Amino acid sequence: MLGLIIRFVISALVLIFVSFLLPGFNVGGFGGALLAAIVIAILGYLADMVMGKKKASQRRGLVGFIVAVIVIYVAQFFVQAMSVTVIGAILAAAVIGIIDMFLPTALG
Repeated sequence: MLGLIIRFVISALVLIFVSFLLPGFNVGGFGGALLAAIVIAILGYLADMVMGKKKASQRRGLVGFIVAVIVIYVAQFFVQAMSVTVIGAILAAAVIGIIDMFLPTALG
């Protein structure tokens, strides 16, 4: 359980970093980022279930990237403190993917 909490905190910090770094991607504060990390993880899990995948780590390549963009974009409709443009979602998915290569998070 502690490991899961740590992963969500790291994911929230990554979202805050991405929010400062990219135009078109905004998360308001740590609480909003933490809620966004949880919503993104849930939406990613649901996308995996729909696609018939057992683990998010099995998604690779273009399809996985497109799913990540969609999940990030849709998350803004569940998290009031988050606003994302389509370009912002594309850029955020790319940056989060790169960060996840070095520091695995619940978002990756």
